[in-house]
Amino acid sequence: MAKYETDVLIIGTGPAGSATAALLSSYGIENMAINRYRWLANTPRAHITNQRTMEVLRDLGREVEDEAYMHATEQDLMGENVFCESLAGEEIGRMKSWGKHPLSRAEHHLSSPCHMNDLPQTFMEPLLFKTACSRGTQARMSTEYLSHEQDADGVTTTCRDRLSGEEYQVRSKYLVGADGGNSLVAEHAGLDFEGKMGVGGSMNILFRADLSRYVAHRPSVLYWVMQPGADVGGIGMGLVRMVRPWNEWLIVWGYDISQPAPEVDAAMATQVARQLVGDPELEIELLSANTWTVNNMYATTMSAGRVFCMGDATHRHPPSNGLGSNTSIQDSFNLAWKLAAVLKGQAGAALLESYNAERAPVAKQIVTRANQSIAEFGPIFEALGMAEGVDPEVMQQNLLARCDATPEAETQRAAIREAIAFKKYEFDAHGVEMNQRYRSDAIETDGQIEPAFELDAELHYQPTTWPGARLPHSWVFDHDTGAQFSTLDLCGRGKFTLLTGIGGEAWQGAAKTVGDALGIEIAVHIIGPRMKYVDHTGDWARAREITDSGCVLTRPDQHVAWRAGAVTDDPAGDLRRVMTKILAR
Repeated sequence: MAKYETDVLIIGTGPAGSATAALLSSYGIENMAINRYRWLANTPRAHITNQRTMEVLRDLGREVEDEAYMHATEQDLMGENVFCESLAGEEIGRMKSWGKHPLSRAEHHLSSPCHMNDLPQTFMEPLLFKTACSRGTQARMSTEYLSHEQDADGVTTTCRDRLSGEEYQVRSKYLVGADGGNSLVAEHAGLDFEGKMGVGGSMNILFRADLSRYVAHRPSVLYWVMQPGADVGGIGMGLVRMVRPWNEWLIVWGYDISQPAPEVDAAMATQVARQLVGDPELEIELLSANTWTVNNMYATTMSAGRVFCMGDATHRHPPSNGLGSNTSIQDSFNLAWKLAAVLKGQAGAALLESYNAERAPVAKQIVTRANQSIAEFGPIFEALGMAEGVDPEVMQQNLLARCDATPEAETQRAAIREAIAFKKYEFDAHGVEMNQRYRSDAIETDGQIEPAFELDAELHYQPTTWPGARLPHSWVFDHDTGAQFSTLDLCGRGKFTLLTGIGGEAWQGAAKTVGDALGIEIAVHIIGPRMKYVDHTGDWARAREITDSGCVLTRPDQHVAWRAGAVTDDPAGDLRRVMTKILAR
């Protein structure tokens, strides 16, 4: 049996696996990624791309970020969620989504240098995979994972070449399972899970058709179709999702999970498309169709020894809130720098334990939120008189009743407006996307109390430099050229970074002393008048929550590792204490 060696073996080249490979290769870590198929995503499953994910792409390089924007549908075309009887039929209501509302848009602009967009997985995956391979990742396609065994020094993984049938082994120091919702790696590693798989059934119908006459005047990613007595899917709420404006679409339609999955052929797909679009003569070009299950399961442990799992392998949920690939890529941003630090001898192996401590709570949070968002369609059905168990003819009468000039109809119209507006918890939940605050041994708070969320933590991002939080974004300016940079641009790229101001020059010497002693680079930026970077607007001074002489120390994933309110009596001693703890030295 042939044998190969690498530092990190990655199973799966979806958003999680390809991002991990790209980051590790950027950090100079040898890695191999395998994919059981001959190529990457062939359907545009994940698509909503939030600001934090774009920040990870920006960290990989501005050329990576720019290419993502080039292929993406921009934020303005993501538009307003539309609820209607069909695309050609009567519209029931809308809500401003994905940062479209002016107040939400302002919050988005203030929160990040990056913009939310719609980037289907068929574009995201090749971008990340290409970045990984061009920077050194060894990729093997048509190769499936069979099993692994780990010992004190590494992991031996058995794989099969699906073209030749030949089995071979890969010896690695660490194994990353990014092999999706039916992860064999997670199963073989014995990870603990809570929840249930297969709580609902859905089908995807991917097709091409020019629907611009129905949608171009009201651009949106998602069109929710409410049809009492629909032939397929029971009481009928279908989703028509824009893939590319305005001629490529994905219909999501439910089926009874207690029954066998339906066979979706061209005739059925055309019937469903005509029904939801509301055009009985519509001709479509069917690209693909498949069925899938709605899951409600998350890992309570995301690692076992030298094996780490991420992405859909550890958080299995419906596409509500658009959290899937975003959380997967952010899993990789958390783990990759830690693997690199340990493999380079800069950190002790105990640093890797913080991956589970920091990301398992996020897995629980987003699985809970995504499934809760499905339940929050209930009030819309109730307000429309389309609750489960109501006769379709009665549903239609209830739906029409909202147009009457009666007190009851006025109450119904108000209930419909309120129920649709409440869906902001799914379609404009900026806090869910951006508010992660880590708690682990890879963070040092020195007993500082976490600031409370003053606003709704699901709806609104609330920046803080409290250790564990992502570094707040503020624009600062190059003193010589006037060019603007985000504070996030000064950090990351695989390095620890210390930000301070005038009066904090002692931190610069401390970072050099500690970095030399520990064999790790700590970048330092002094922000202030006549320094390299200038805070002309004062936004950084307002966001940093320290004095000029204090410091904010960030990790390679741009989360705050530690902060000091003012320069201390022993900057080098304090910085060494913190770095030693964080790196498990």
